[in-house]
Amino acid sequence: MPKKSLILLSGLFLTVSVAAAQSPSAQAQPATPAAQSNAPAAYKIPDEALKQINPEKPTAESIATGKRIYGYDCAMCHGASGDGKGDLAGDMKLQLADFRDPKSLAGKTDGELFYVIKNGKGDMPAEGTRAKPDQLWDMVNYIRSLNKSAKPQKLEAGGKPSG
Repeated sequence: MPKKSLILLSGLFLTVSVAAAQSPSAQAQPATPAAQSNAPAAYKIPDEALKQINPEKPTAESIATGKRIYGYDCAMCHGASGDGKGDLAGDMKLQLADFRDPKSLAGKTDGELFYVIKNGKGDMPAEGTRAKPDQLWDMVNYIRSLNKSAKPQKLEAGGKPSG
C-alpha cells in the first residue's frame, strides 16, 4: 500500500476514534444508586386518553379483526391465548399480564388500552400508524373478549373509572 494511503487511513481512523471518545455515550456517566438506575421512567397516560370512549362495538366482526391483528403484532409476547407467555416474552424474560385473568384489566379503561397499544409502553413497541384507529379499537375489543368477565370500565362524572 502506498505511503500516502496509509497516512490517509491513519488520519481517518484517528478522526473516528476521537469522535467516538467525545460522544455522550462514551463519556463516564455520573454514578446513580442501583435502585434508581434500573427504575422505569414514569408512564403517564393523558387524562383525555383515559376518558376516550371506544367507538367500535364488540361485534363478532370487530373481535375477529382485533384477533387477526393481535395474532400478527401481539401474540409473540402476550401469547396466542393472551396468557402473557409468548415466545418473545420468554426470551426477553418479561412477565406480562394474563389477559384471561379479570384482575389484569380491572380498572383499565378502553381509552387506556387504546393509548398503550397505539403508543407502546416500556419494552412494548408502539402500534403507531401500522393499524387504523378503528382496528386499534378492535384490538381493545379482542383483548377484552379474552376474559368474558372483564367488562369495559364505565366512567363516572369527572372521567374516573367506576368500580
